[in-house]
Amino acid sequence: MRVDEEAQGTPGALPPGQRAIAHFPRFGLPEFAYRFPRDKENVSLMVGGEVVEQVDVSEGLARLTRVEQVSDFHCVTTWTRRELLWSGYRFKDFYDALVAPLIPDGLSLDFVVIKGQDGYRTTLPREDLMGEDVLLADRLDGAPLGMAHGAPLRLVAPAHYGYKNVKHLRKIEFWRDGTNYQPRGLRFMAHPRARVALEERGNGAPGWFFRYLYRPTIRPAIALFARAQAKYEEMESSR
Repeated sequence: MRVDEEAQGTPGALPPGQRAIAHFPRFGLPEFAYRFPRDKENVSLMVGGEVVEQVDVSEGLARLTRVEQVSDFHCVTTWTRRELLWSGYRFKDFYDALVAPLIPDGLSLDFVVIKGQDGYRTTLPREDLMGEDVLLADRLDGAPLGMAHGAPLRLVAPAHYGYKNVKHLRKIEFWRDGTNYQPRGLRFMAHPRARVALEERGNGAPGWFFRYLYRPTIRPAIALFARAQAKYEEMESSR
């Protein structure tokens, strides 16, 4: 099954403040450059939070319908990689089949915390995650995800900036609200929704302001993550 490409916004102009680039770099906060997944081969996905109990739902993913979609990836620092082909499972299908049965009747758990093997975490409202184009993806451009882009499983939410698209997924938690949640990094950088079309790059200032704050960090971050990637590959080849 293939999601309609036009619905993903592939054709047409870029969102406000974005610039297309020809490659798809490994990228993120500098503190994560040398953090790598413990297991990049085997999917191990837990569901937790205020559900009945913490559950490993890894095997259940294979029972879901696999979909493919072409969508752009928009980094909050203003670069965009266009027309990436992702393959995986709709978050909506994952939630309906594997999460909803765990939640007691009448309990509304709309605050979702998404965590990666590398220690990264972020949040999104459940309503945003239920969009037709939000995937738990394990393949990119016809091949299994590599370490650089989130192996073995990652979130793909095209309507949201890249920092919401958690790599190396290990746990998804469902809570009533974010009362006890502490964002990773500086609070002004953690917008609760980070929608690309509305340029929700951060908190406390308009989106255009953050363009000028983030753009100077792009080249140094790409270089840092490239060095870390090279070191990782060297270590892997020597094993």
